[in-house]
Amino acid sequence: MSGSLLVRGGRIVGLDEGGSRPGDVRIRDGLIVEVGPGLAPGGEPVLDAGGSFLIPGLWDAHVHFMQWVRSTTWVDVAGTAGPDEVCARIEDALATRPDDGRAVIAFGYRSAPWRERPTVAQLDAVTGDRPVVVIAGDAHNGWLNSAALAYLGLPPRTGPLAENDWFPVFGHLASLPGADPTDAEVDAAIARLSALGVVGLVDLELDAAFRAWPARIRRGQRSLRVRAGVYPHQLDEVLAASWGTGDDLPGGEGLATMGPLKIIADGSMGTRTAWCCDPYTDATPDDEHPAGGPNVTASELADLMARAHAGRLASAIHAIGDRANEVTLDAFAATGASGSIEHAQLLRREDVPRFAELGVVASMQPHHLVADRDTAGTVWADRTDRLYLARSLVDAGATLALGSDAPVSPPDPWLAMATAVHRSGDERPGWYPDESITVREALAASVDGQRLVVGGRGDLVVLGADPLEERTDPTATRDHLLSVPVRATVCAGRVTHREG
Repeated sequence: MSGSLLVRGGRIVGLDEGGSRPGDVRIRDGLIVEVGPGLAPGGEPVLDAGGSFLIPGLWDAHVHFMQWVRSTTWVDVAGTAGPDEVCARIEDALATRPDDGRAVIAFGYRSAPWRERPTVAQLDAVTGDRPVVVIAGDAHNGWLNSAALAYLGLPPRTGPLAENDWFPVFGHLASLPGADPTDAEVDAAIARLSALGVVGLVDLELDAAFRAWPARIRRGQRSLRVRAGVYPHQLDEVLAASWGTGDDLPGGEGLATMGPLKIIADGSMGTRTAWCCDPYTDATPDDEHPAGGPNVTASELADLMARAHAGRLASAIHAIGDRANEVTLDAFAATGASGSIEHAQLLRREDVPRFAELGVVASMQPHHLVADRDTAGTVWADRTDRLYLARSLVDAGATLALGSDAPVSPPDPWLAMATAVHRSGDERPGWYPDESITVREALAASVDGQRLVVGGRGDLVVLGADPLEERTDPTATRDHLLSVPVRATVCAGRVTHREG
């Protein structure tokens, strides 16, 4: 079901060296078969680039797709200073919504710097018998009212759920009344991605993305390529089917392929569960886990990775804290597994060269630093210089893959690239600017390793400005990246977005 297309009159942006050069791109059956100036039409449809700039199609290397689609209707509780402010926002939202029994979901709070811990009783006081779920901004804990706990069959409790107690609940929020998006809402969300130049994503949804995407393609949704991940609770199913990473999924028409095994090795900074070598700098004597902790033991991690490797599955290991990253790299070394570390947020300096040595991809979400910057100054005050070491990893020869972790950050590759280059989301200068990467490096880390060359995938983006155009300072460079117009997007030889 791939398409054929001739893109004429463009300028191909050099991702490895040089500037841009005139060039047409011929795509046949979803693959690039000819590149060069002045190509003559051969019966295929023609897209006139009109002097615009051509880059390979953009990818988001880490998305929780259905959670992101749902998040477009969630109540925003980001930036709240404590439980009372969260409850006030939810109370205001409830006042504007019909009392139709549909669950209400809120998203975005980060409780690490709060002086007061949230309670179920606080949430009950403003929500009554309507199910309400409040999800942390890093998605590593959830605060449910009594009605939501009862609806989901959970026992009464006094506070939020975190980490391994929370993730099974997070994966089943669709069972709440009115929580699951319609097909039309899914298609609208995909159209938003196409309008940004996105042609592919790695979907690390918590439950059966490897079944969901072929079903979407069968009903006619063919605007994205997807590598669909699997979690340990469904690993046996994937191994029994003999689906290795990169294999076409049945019914996926070459667009949906098997992705990696996702394992969550530790927690998050915002939930104070990221596993560190040293205690958090604001830890108190009564903290049960002052340095955070693992979600799986080192031996469990290695065993799962070895099983995946034997079944031709890459591993995508969530690791935030420096101890979690160290142990994960050890597991890659011990098992010979291939794959990525997802986030690679806090690293020991001595672990930086190990990524390249072991062939482990650093799958990073640069925009996370915008939300983490101030909190890190409190909870990790003695190690902020070791966060988001993109420049160090590139200089050590590691492969970077940029993404969003949507819904934690918006699935906007231009935002990810701009943050990787500038390392700030406000008027402040870049945070540790020596760890910035160049625009060319950021762009190369956002195209899934593709180039507009013969034999490459028939995926490209037509831009109204040169993304590599020089700017005088990092702020101007960020602003330029965020303003580059996407005039058209092509996935597998089909036009999936056209400006206007």
